[in-house]
Formats: sequence, structure tokens, C-alpha cells
Amino acid sequence: MKLIITDIEPSNAQAFPIGIDGDYQIIQPHGPIKPCTGCFGCWVKTPGRCVIHDGYENTGIQLGKCTELILISQCCYGSVSPFVKAVLDRAISYVHPDFVLRKGQMHHKRRYQNVITLSAYFYGEHITESEKKTARKLLQSNAVNYDGAVKEICFYQKIKELERICL
Repeated sequence: MKLIITDIEPSNAQAFPIGIDGDYQIIQPHGPIKPCTGCFGCWVKTPGRCVIHDGYENTGIQLGKCTELILISQCCYGSVSPFVKAVLDRAISYVHPDFVLRKGQMHHKRRYQNVITLSAYFYGEHITESEKKTARKLLQSNAVNYDGAVKEICFYQKIKELERICL
């Protein structure tokens, strides 16, 4: 299953990428998202599920069911938008609180058996080369954290250009 996390509002459907093949779920703004509080409830009280109930509490579980994570986001200083970042923060329950060594670094153990490939489609009118470099490095680090691999990272100037991609 493909899990698509995007900051594109549902009301902006005409700009949303067309051509999504196969089984997928989309997480997009459908109300305010509360930030992760670092309470560790998703690790110890309700393993895999965030204890904050605002409609985004199952993101870790959804991540555990996907084989491909696709981020579609405005590029903000070489990172994802605040909404996409908040969703990813709330999905911390995807990993287990225990640690393992991965590529010579300490990382959290996987909670689920799925292996994720990670793709990102950034948009923004004035994305600098420095921001692109930062975004690539960040996505690579996220892939290592998820014990997965980067599939594709692309940059576009306008949301409208996303219509050309096929997910």
C-alpha cells in the first residue's frame, strides 16, 4: 500500500496529482493537527497509536501498513511543510523505543515488518540549490531512520506541475 502524506488541502483537488495507481491512503489536512508532545504514550500506553485524538492518531499504524511512503509538500527551508512534519512527528510510533545499530549509527528498531521506500515531491517557486541539497540529505536520513530506502526526490516550481507525475 502507498501512503501519501501531503499538505495540499482537499479543497485544492484540481491541483492534486493525478494517476495514483494501486492501493493507497492519503493523509492531508482535514482539521488542525496537534504537535507531538514527546509523552511516549504511543510507545508504552497505546503501542503504535498516538494518545492525542485529533484525527491523526493512526499515522504510525498506517505507516506500518505501507510499502511506499510518498511525501508531497511545499519545500520549506530544505524540509517538508509544517503540516507534513507534524504528521511525521506523530508517526513516531512506527518505530519501537528499543535501539539497533544501522549503518554504524544508533536508530530505533522497527515495530512493523514492512520495508518502506520513500519518495518526496517538493514544490515551491524559489527553491534554492542549497535547499534541494538539504532536502535530499534529510530524506536520506529519514529513510535510514525508517530502515528503508529513498526511491525518488523531485522538485517543482508550482503545484500545478504535480499533475504530470504518476504515483
